[in-house]
Order: sequence, then structure tokens, then C-alpha cells
Amino acid sequence: MQQIMDVVHRTPVHSSTSINKLTGKNVYFKMENQQKTGAFKLRGASNKIAQLTDSEARRGVIAASAGNHAQGVAFAATKLGINSKIFMPEKTPNAKVQATKGYGAQIVLTGESFQEAYEAAMETQQKEDLVFVHPFDDPDVIAGQGTIALEMLQQEPSLDTIMVPVGGGGLISGIAIAAKHINPKIRIIGVQAKGASPAYNRFYRSGPSTVKTVSTIADGIAVKKPGIQTFPLIQQYVDDIVTVSDEDIALAMVYMLERRKSLLEGAGATAFAGLLAHGHRIPSKQCGVIVSGGNMDLSKMPMIQSLAQKNHLTCLA
Repeated sequence: MQQIMDVVHRTPVHSSTSINKLTGKNVYFKMENQQKTGAFKLRGASNKIAQLTDSEARRGVIAASAGNHAQGVAFAATKLGINSKIFMPEKTPNAKVQATKGYGAQIVLTGESFQEAYEAAMETQQKEDLVFVHPFDDPDVIAGQGTIALEMLQQEPSLDTIMVPVGGGGLISGIAIAAKHINPKIRIIGVQAKGASPAYNRFYRSGPSTVKTVSTIADGIAVKKPGIQTFPLIQQYVDDIVTVSDEDIALAMVYMLERRKSLLEGAGATAFAGLLAHGHRIPSKQCGVIVSGGNMDLSKMPMIQSLAQKNHLTCLA
């Protein structure tokens, strides 16, 4: 943990009287939207890059991402004096491209989708002998994300439950391993968007573990299949996974913006959406919620507000 603390922030834990009354629980938000680069991804990227040998560091690193992972890799690599090359889809919003470039990475725009950018990055990795930094399916990345749980349980040792957004599974795997090491009785609950729920399907054997298409406003967790390394860890350490609709996520985003003055991206609000939608059946009194990121595309706010108004809990916002 100590080796990445020179790179990352120790983010705060916030509580809210209104949210406690609303949910009937003491709720504690781990505000990774206030992390450097605006998301938790910096932790895993920093830990991976910190493990490189001198020879690997001289070769440089490469990654594929349309957002938070790109910025995390770029920031961490530059901080440690290592060259980075990031492949991003051609339609990546310019603000994200410029932010990643501003952190010191060489940007390559290619392909219509993340998958195409990923395949191009892997081809280049082989040709140029660079070190690939995977967004979730890597032990060092998983361990880096686990520092969130170590911090959170130092800040609020009484937690009996932690709710975590789930995409490829790196975040929840790291948090679950670290949290259960400290407190084996703590419950770890994953929250996935209904429009991108392969981990939920596989966890409960209720549908395909690889989906052909994903559709959700939580684009940071819009993953078609869980990781090869992460899913066995999810099976071993995670207690439950629930799903939420885009309307649920939008409501959580609007609520946090209006009541807590916190701007969250869709993935960043997903764990809170899970608490709002399923809290009545979650037996927790001291509930931690991971706010994973805040890099929101402001042009989408009218659509988010419209979705939130469709939710049967709109009166709460």
C-alpha cells in the first residue's frame, strides 16, 4: 500500500443524515470521485507500474481505454518517469483524450469501439515489446484497488457491509480480498447495471456469462464478460451481486448532485443505486458505498435527469 501512496490521494469518507434517514442505515461513501484523475483506476495502474523492473520501465507501458483507466495509466507512468502509449476509440470525447494527453501519454485514436482499440493495442504491444497494463484482469491491478478497502476500514472500522460497482471485477476483487482479510465477517455486495450484467449472470447461473452487447449509462462498467482472473475471486470472496436499471443509476446521480453537491459518473453512482433499490433487503446497519468515479460527460445531464424522473423513487431526488 505504501508504495502507491506517493501517487494517489487518501480519499475521504462522507456520511449524510438525509441518506441515513432515507435508507434506515448508517451509510458511508468512499469518495473515489475525489481521487487524482477523478476515479479509483489510478490505484491499480499505480500499483502495476510500481512493480515494473528497471528493464520493463525502460520499455514503457501500453493500455487501451476510453476513459478512467487511460488517465490513471498516463498519470502513474509520468509520475514514475515511464513512457506510456494509450489506444482510445476514435469516438472518445475530446475532453477525455485531452486529459489523458495532459497527463503525459502518447495517444493513438483507432477503431469504432473499445474492443477494436484493445486489439490494436495488443498488436502494438507485441511489435514494440511494451508492458501491457490491463484495466482489471491483473493481480497487481487488483491489489492496487484493494487499498480502497484498507483505507476505508481504517476510517470506519465499524462497517459490516461494502457495496461495490462491478464491471470486469478488478475493483470488487481487490476490495473483497482486503476487507475480508481485516474482517472475515464483513459482507461484500456487488452492483451491476442490468444492461451489462455478465458477472451477475455467471454468479447466479442465470444467463450468459459473456454478452454480445452492452447498453447502460454506466459506461465505466459496461463490460461484456468478467475477467479470467477476477471472477474466481468474486466467487470466493463476494457475498451477493444485485442489478440496477439505468433509471436507478440516474436517480442516484441526481440525488448525489442535488443533496450532496457531488457530481458522479454513471459507474460512480451504481453502488449507491444498488442501496436505494435493494436496501430494504440488505441486512446492514453500517454500510459502506464505493463512489468509484466522477468523470461525467456534462452533455448527458438532460438525459440523466429524464431517466431519473421515470424512476418510481423520483420523489426522493
